Amino acid sequence: MIALTLLLVLGAAAAFYVVLRRIAFLEEELRRVESLIAVRDHAGPEAPAHQPESPAPPAPAIEAPSRVAEAQPKQAPARTGVEPRPLPQFSLETLIGGRLPIWIGGAALVLAGFFLVRYSIESGLLGPGTRTVLAALFGATLIAGSEIVRRLPATADDPRVAQALAGAGIASLYGTLYMAAALYHLIAPLTAFLLVLLITGGALALALRHGPPTAAMALIGGFAAPLVAGFDAAGIGPLLVYLALFTAALFGLAIHRGWAWLALAACVAGFAWVNFLIAMLVAREGDLSAVGAFTMLLAIGASAALPATGAGNRWLRLAPLVAGCVQLAILAPALDFGWLAWSLYLTLAAAALFLAWRDTIYLPGALAACALLLVLEMLAIDLRAPSFTPVAAILATGLFAVPGHALARRHPLWAGIALLGTAGPLLIAHLRAPGLLSAVQWGWIELAAAAAVSGLAWRSRADRTQSPLVPATALAAFLAGLGLGQFVPSDWLALPLSCIAAALAWWARKIRAPLLYELPAYPLAAALIAAALPLGALSELILASLSGERLPYALLPALPELLRDLALPVALAAALLLDPAQFGRVRRVASLFAITLGVLLLYALAKQPLAIATLPRFETFGFVERALLTQACLAAGWLLLRRARAATLGHALLALGLFRILWFDLLLLTPLAEPQAVGPLPLLNAAVLHLALASFWLWTLPPRWRPGAALLALLAVLAAVRQAAHGNLLTGPIGTGENGGYSAAMLALALFWLWRGIAAGARDLRVFGLALLTGVTFKVFLIDAAALDGLLRILSFLGLGLALIGIGWAYGRFVGKGTAAPEPLT
Repeated sequence: MIALTLLLVLGAAAAFYVVLRRIAFLEEELRRVESLIAVRDHAGPEAPAHQPESPAPPAPAIEAPSRVAEAQPKQAPARTGVEPRPLPQFSLETLIGGRLPIWIGGAALVLAGFFLVRYSIESGLLGPGTRTVLAALFGATLIAGSEIVRRLPATADDPRVAQALAGAGIASLYGTLYMAAALYHLIAPLTAFLLVLLITGGALALALRHGPPTAAMALIGGFAAPLVAGFDAAGIGPLLVYLALFTAALFGLAIHRGWAWLALAACVAGFAWVNFLIAMLVAREGDLSAVGAFTMLLAIGASAALPATGAGNRWLRLAPLVAGCVQLAILAPALDFGWLAWSLYLTLAAAALFLAWRDTIYLPGALAACALLLVLEMLAIDLRAPSFTPVAAILATGLFAVPGHALARRHPLWAGIALLGTAGPLLIAHLRAPGLLSAVQWGWIELAAAAAVSGLAWRSRADRTQSPLVPATALAAFLAGLGLGQFVPSDWLALPLSCIAAALAWWARKIRAPLLYELPAYPLAAALIAAALPLGALSELILASLSGERLPYALLPALPELLRDLALPVALAAALLLDPAQFGRVRRVASLFAITLGVLLLYALAKQPLAIATLPRFETFGFVERALLTQACLAAGWLLLRRARAATLGHALLALGLFRILWFDLLLLTPLAEPQAVGPLPLLNAAVLHLALASFWLWTLPPRWRPGAALLALLAVLAAVRQAAHGNLLTGPIGTGENGGYSAAMLALALFWLWRGIAAGARDLRVFGLALLTGVTFKVFLIDAAALDGLLRILSFLGLGLALIGIGWAYGRFVGKGTAAPEPLT
């Protein structure tokens, strides 16, 4: 108890130091103003006496500065000899030596009286009635002493002595009344209430007479009295009634005098008592409910009192309301979230909304109350233990949603309260206790909530930049999607989500608000999340195919499942991409997913006609199916690039087709190693046509694609030689005739490129021809010659030599002469 007393004294001293410094400064300012007024009154009559001495009346131009100089405070003392009192100089010495002792002495008097009474109780010296009478006489004596020292000449100049005695007397009387009514039951509750009013009136009169220090001393004494007497000696109920009445009296005094500091101090002390009682009564639910009621009243009273005292800081005025909400949120679990706990919180929330309606400063407090209510609902709602929480959630929805929607146009935070109050309790209840209602019932309720939120978005449509428009639209779409989802099986969620996305796209085009264009991407993304199983199967299929799986058809998910889950969202996304404004900032990501999934769907559809599920069918149709899919990619990319539309997509499709040729046809599943039918007809078989057509797509594109086209043309020529040697299946060793056929075919192709390059003036064709000719030369010398002997070897070298000489002569004859400068590559 001694330590608590010391802490109270030191805390009060630190708080009063700031207040006293301000009061002293104001007193000195008042004295200085009085001295200046006296100077002006004294200078007025002297002016006419000096005017006759002047040879001529002063001109107005000279007289005006003189009057201005007289009105300036700094020059007046110099002319009259009246010096204003200097401002007080504060230091640690003046604080400790001249100010704190008086106030500490007043507090010591109060504590001395309390401890004297306590000592008499513990020693059994005096009875309850005698103790109470003596305590009352002690308080009255202190008040009488304050009036005496106010009139004594020795102490009249220092009002702090009277202030300290009056404050100590008021605190003593409060403590005496508490002991008489709550501890000893000497007086009835009604009588105690009337006496509290009487003491409060006396405290008001004394505070009006002596100033803030008396009120501060009364505050400290009134709140400390129950600690000295034993806070639970008479029960928690009477203690809380006492604290409530005392705090209300302080609020009334603070409002009357405009002392915001007093209202704030009373609020802080009241919340300190609340936390102290919660810590001491953690296992006593009945007492904790009374503490909760006191907390609610304290928060409401402080929120109403602070503005009436003139407190201008918005966060200071908002603090009691937020503190009360947090305090009740902490207290609710100890009350098992019963009807009483919810009633207290909802009452405080209603007070917060009322204050916010009167003054927008309290809007953040109302929003915080709504958020804390959702936290409480999340913790409290439990289907296994039925409670008042579902009813409280319904009441909270009406409490916050109705005023929020009605006042949404007044301030953006009202719109936030409307959205949070409409959707928050509903969504938490559905998440935490879905068994409270059937799926259809949840669906209808969520659709009704979506309609209410849509109404807010509709009312906000006139101003595209108004903050409620986008969050209200997004929340309405979420609630509508959730509600519609209750009416369809989980396998059909893509249907309501696609409908929501289409509605959002229509709304964005109608309103033309930039941020609305982004919203359709999110229900489409939710549709993809709902299609996680078929998407996972497609991912597994792609990985298996890239690793060399010959029968990927067997890994495909069922076609009806794919179409049900992906067809509508992908088709809608592709349609929305035709509008350059749709999807907004996420357009690039949305287009990537839409195109990728569209290609996968087309791939799954293209796999259906041939249905290659066995190795014999793979040998018969594997290469043909793969060639058709590759040609579809190349043709689509070529068409987009030729029409100069969606160039990025066109390049991506061309790259995909070329990758398929390289990875599957030439490396992983090449028909040279894996038996695959290409067709029995020379030059008209699948392999030659596939490579030749791929070369054609690239030849008709800009020149940067021509190296690839030349390589594909060479592969087509080699495939023709291979098919002529082996027929339908290209597997098997390379014979001598086939080897010579490769050389002859490459030589013919090189000559054709050289001829076309010379005739058309295309340097790149001439370079291709010369490069291929060089390769043929090395092949003949290093490979073909090794496999020949005798006359065949002689004829081979003879033919190659004559061909090279002829080519060199023709190249120099038609290209080398007359060329002023080397032609650049095109």
